[in-house]
Amino acid sequence: MVATTYQAISGAGKNFKDWPEMVENIIPYIGGEEEKSEQEPLRLWGKVENGEIVKASEPVITCQCIRVPVLNGHTAAVFVKFRKKPTKEELIDRIVNFKGIPQELELPSAPKQFIQYLEEDNRPQVTLDVDFEKGMGISVGRLREDLVYDYKFVGLSHNTVRGAAGGAVLSAELLTAKGYIKAKE
Repeated sequence: MVATTYQAISGAGKNFKDWPEMVENIIPYIGGEEEKSEQEPLRLWGKVENGEIVKASEPVITCQCIRVPVLNGHTAAVFVKFRKKPTKEELIDRIVNFKGIPQELELPSAPKQFIQYLEEDNRPQVTLDVDFEKGMGISVGRLREDLVYDYKFVGLSHNTVRGAAGGAVLSAELLTAKGYIKAKE
């Protein structure tokens, strides 16, 4: 998998008033972000052995992370190759019908629909789609076959709602629902 992320300035804890040099500018490097983007998914797909997370060995991910003049919303251009290439229709079906444990448990912060697929060629867009499912949903579009990889697509998420604050709240809700966090007696 190859991904290039276009990350909002709020991901650096900034706004345009604090960081005026970002207006009409792009910075092609975010310290530590590329390694994190390549390695963190492998932890999620890994396993716990002897109390430690052992990362999965695949998929192999390479990434570039670019800071762009957008306040909120991280966009990614992604290229993927599968062991067994699915059809475009199968991929779209999996995207729009995906339900994780938060959806199954109907947790308060969980988006009803985790991922939406947008058919229009010019979507997803930060101004139109970043607040999908109150910022907790993911938008995917421009899914098409690729000459080098199997498919390419564009994804968008709200980096502060889904990625930071909301993600932490949803994680706490899940841990509580699963009995890992209990009320003090």
